[in-house]
Amino acid sequence: MNVLVIDVGGTHVKVLATGQKEHREFESGPKLTPRIMVTRVKRLTKDWKFDAISMGYPGPVLHHRPMAEPHNLGAGWVGFDFRAAFKRPVRIINDAAMQALGSYRRGKMLFLGLGTGLGTTLIVDGIIEPMELGHLPYRKQTYEDYVGIRGLKKHGKKKWRRYVEDVVKHLRAALEPDDVVLGGGNVKKLKKLPKGCRAGDNTNAFLGGFRLWAKAASPHRAVRKKAQTTARGKTRSRAVAKAKRFRRSRVRAPEHSPVIGGTASTPPSPSAPTIPIVDPSAQTNTAPSPT
Repeated sequence: MNVLVIDVGGTHVKVLATGQKEHREFESGPKLTPRIMVTRVKRLTKDWKFDAISMGYPGPVLHHRPMAEPHNLGAGWVGFDFRAAFKRPVRIINDAAMQALGSYRRGKMLFLGLGTGLGTTLIVDGIIEPMELGHLPYRKQTYEDYVGIRGLKKHGKKKWRRYVEDVVKHLRAALEPDDVVLGGGNVKKLKKLPKGCRAGDNTNAFLGGFRLWAKAASPHRAVRKKAQTTARGKTRSRAVAKAKRFRRSRVRAPEHSPVIGGTASTPPSPSAPTIPIVDPSAQTNTAPSPT
């Protein structure tokens, strides 16, 4: 199946299809409505072939439908029939969640997208939970007002970097993730990453979009299956290693003797001789060799 991925952002709309090496884009902004977006995407991809569409949307999404109008785009997104407009099946996910899905490795991962606003997503053992933490109160405004594009322009790079570090510290303390990924277009403006973070790549949004149409029934299950497979492999490896250590340390008694070192399944009798514990290093044939 060929998939077209549409990454709708506050400043640009980017598209990439299966088999294409370079993405294409056009500017968005407060006047971009869904109808205009569809028209521009069709025009931009008229020479591409695709069977289905994944779309990253800058706002809350439920059951592949936008649940609120975006803060940085025009109106009309809620209730718009994208399937009818594109004449193809469409799966919609929050834009930060789509990039997070493309960045995910294992465990509990917090994704923070430093772009026009602050995109936030938590993935726990493959289960995606898009969040809107950027709109929570922070100092005199919200997180987004300090680490989004408005904060960068208002406070300058030096203060903005300090705010980013402080916001990461607050969210790490609250959510306790195993992994923190900083993505979005403005992550490259950081001189160094906050402690315990790794940089994401904007191209991961396209990877996340392709994963939405993986063979598994849902991206949650696809990612969770990979995480569970990794976990099972580690558990199995630990069990094998434990068994090997047990075999190496085990000393077998001769079959005719019911007593080892004064202990046995039946109490020793005065006439039954006690066989002392034998040093394993002195045994050449009783214990299996390490593998």
